[in-house]
This record gives sequence, C-alpha cells and structure tokens, in this order.
Amino acid sequence: MIRMRLDEIATAVGGRITDGAPDLEVTGPATLDSRDVPAGGLFVAMAGERADGHDFAAGAVAAGAAAVLGSRPTGVPSVVVEDVPYALGLLARHLLDRLPGLTVLALTGSQGKTSTKDLLAQVLATHGPTVATRGNHNNELGVPLTVLRADETTAYLVLEMGARGVGHLAYLCSFARPRVAAVLNVGSAHLGEFGTRDAIARAKGELVEALGPEGVAVLNADDPLVAAMADRTAARVRSFGTDGSADLRVQDLTTDDLGRPRFTLVERTAAGEESAAVALRTIGLHQAGNAAAAAALARAVGMPLAAVAAALSAAGTASPWRMELTETAGVTILNDAYNANPESMRAALATLTDIGRRRPGSRTVAVLGVMRELGRGSEAAHEALGRHAAESGVDRLVVVGEEADGIARGASAVPGGAERTVRVEDRAQALAWVRENVAAPDVVLVKASRGAALEQVVDGLVEHLSAPSTTAPEENR
Repeated sequence: MIRMRLDEIATAVGGRITDGAPDLEVTGPATLDSRDVPAGGLFVAMAGERADGHDFAAGAVAAGAAAVLGSRPTGVPSVVVEDVPYALGLLARHLLDRLPGLTVLALTGSQGKTSTKDLLAQVLATHGPTVATRGNHNNELGVPLTVLRADETTAYLVLEMGARGVGHLAYLCSFARPRVAAVLNVGSAHLGEFGTRDAIARAKGELVEALGPEGVAVLNADDPLVAAMADRTAARVRSFGTDGSADLRVQDLTTDDLGRPRFTLVERTAAGEESAAVALRTIGLHQAGNAAAAAALARAVGMPLAAVAAALSAAGTASPWRMELTETAGVTILNDAYNANPESMRAALATLTDIGRRRPGSRTVAVLGVMRELGRGSEAAHEALGRHAAESGVDRLVVVGEEADGIARGASAVPGGAERTVRVEDRAQALAWVRENVAAPDVVLVKASRGAALEQVVDGLVEHLSAPSTTAPEENR
C-alpha cells in the first residue's frame, strides 16, 4: 500500500478521524486479522455474527497497525464510517487513482478461477512486479484488500472476482475497474443463488461490460454462454479454447503419467500463426483450459507467447487443496478438497482414471462428499455424478455423509456400481475405510465442497501411510 495520511483516508472514504492526528501515516497494507497485522498497516474492524473486530482494535494497534477503519471509535487512531465494506472499496479506488501506471487484470467463472489466477500471477511475475488475490479472497472484502497491497512498484494487479448474484461483479468493478478481463466458463456452481445458468451468465458478463474501448475482453470460445458475451463489451475481444475459431487455442493435448497436461499453444496473428509448447506442472486435463486463459490474459498485456509458455511450464500450484499431489508408500493421493461442483467433479474423476490407467495393478478410489449451493437440482446433480463415477470405471467409490447420498444412489443404478460403492457417515468413517483398504499402487481422489473439510481425510491417510510398516490387509484388496 502506498503511504497515506489519516486525513487523506478519511476524505477518500467519507469518514471522520477519532483519537488520531490527521498527519498520522498508514504505510502498510490493510488486514481483517488482528493476529497478523503488517507494521504500519490499516486494521479493518468488522462487526460480525460471532466476533466484533472493534474489540480487537487496540490490540491490533499495539501489534503494529498504524490505525483502524471501523464503524465506531475504538480509543486508538481510527477513521470511522457508516459502512466499512463500502469504505474499503472506496479506499481501493482511491489507491488505484494514485497508481495510473498499474494494469488491472480480472477474471471470473464458475470453476477454475483460483487455478487460473495462480497461473496468471506466476506468468506475469516474470514480466513485472505482480500483486494477486490470495487464495480465493474474491468478494467485496477480498478484492479491495488485494488492491490495497499494491504500491508504486506494482506493474500488474491480478484480481479474482466471484459473483453471488446479479450486480455483484458490477459493484466490484466500480472500485477496481480492469483493463483486461476474462470470463472462464458458466457452469452450475451457485445455482442455488442464481436459479439458472442464463442468470449466472448475466452476472458473469458484468465483468466484460465494465471494460472500456481501450480494454481487452478474454472469452472462452468453447462455452457458448461465454462466447456470446462478445456483444456485451465495448472492449476488443480475444478468445481462447480448443475450438478452431479461438484466437489462442490448445492443440495436441496429452498428459504424462501423473496427469499433467502437455500441449501446444497456437495463436492466430496478423502475420499467420505462432506456436509454443507447454508442459504444465499442475494436474488434470482441465488445467490446459485454465492455462490457455492465463496465456490469453498475459498476451493481452504484451508478453511474448514463448515467454508465456515458458512461465506456464514453470508454474506450480499456489493455493492449497486444489489437485495437490502426494505420493507416499506407493500410494498416489489427489487432494482436491477445496471446493466442488458437477463440472469440477467430472474433471477430477477424469484425472483419477487417467492416472490409474497408467499404473499397472492400481485401483482408483474416489472419496467424494457433498456439492453445495446447487439449489433445487442438487439431488439430481448428485445422482448424475454417481452414475458418471460408476460408468467412468472408478474401482471404489466412497461417499461421505448423508448430504452426498445421492452420489451413492446414482452409482448403484449402474450395473456393478453398488458393489463398488461404500457409504460412510462422516470424515472419521471415511478415514477409517481408506486406512484399512488403500495400499500401493492405488490412486486416491478426495473431493467435496469446502464445508465437508475432506482434506482431513487426506491428512489422516498420509499420516497413516507414512508410519512404519503400513500395509493394507490382503482381504481388503
């Protein structure tokens, strides 16, 4: 964050100063966590259902914060406003106004946002100083907090933006208007909030509507609902995907023995076509699409295609529990427990079976939990996923929790599916089953929505397999 006096902050957000001098300077980023306060930073006090940040304001200042942004005086230097999230957005917009040389890139989509953001941030970092969203902090608090980490040295600001309703992305863009923006896809994630995929498309398209004529809209040529957004933007449109019409397309896609994509990026230019080979370190065929989106965004700010391909090939997994690979005691474990929807579940299952086919004598084991926020179609979606899992040839399907029971019903409707399906009540039972039944050279996928916390199953299995003399009983094989 660039240096700002308290009176500058107060003016920018329409607040008033309490318990502090107008010339007091904030020199560090903003934070919501009083336990992790950057020296000279701004502590943002939020009044939540379980805790009130104002109660921790004095401790935050004692720990090194310069001042507080909150909705009431706290006895320490503060800027007091009526609406803290809105004020945080105003402060982000003020900071960007002071950094006219910074390029803002934003992306949204039903799945793949965080993986694409992580790839893009690593690519752009080879081209100039880059600040990017941490994890998936992509809402009305996370976006401005990311912006407020930028300073005079920042060349690129990469913002992941999530939408929970129509108008949400337009609101975020009112504080952080991008020059380059991408819509990755329109899937079924958050159908519970939106109701239909068309409504999701309306909301996602707000991102490219926010672009001016000088901007670049990056759209997925393989998704008709996204491709149609070209008519909703004043910006120049560039497309990515596997479709032959895409400006930047993925060609000759294969995977290695660990499911890592290998492909050629082919770009259509005024002079003809240019190509570059990519060998990703991230896992899953679906990562090729994420990489193509990141490449199109990087090309929009002028990075050479060869440099983009080289940076993609060097990029790793930056956010936890997203197709994280662990190999221990001869067992391959894919931890994709951060989130789940029907599309991402199918992609993860495809990766599981792809790796399994390449491991002679291995069994594929899918430990799957609930997919949340699917609305009225949730039960049908779970049953369809179960049928898909059984038909895809997964050797053992472990369904965790009553909310996910539709997966088991769907699998059981496929001939032979019932015999390959195990129902367990919770994480503890799931862990007990995999500890007793998984051994080398099995391949295990663990995936569910965030609230299921199935990463704990992964941790327990890794701990068990790492212990001396771990073997599974032969009868359980």
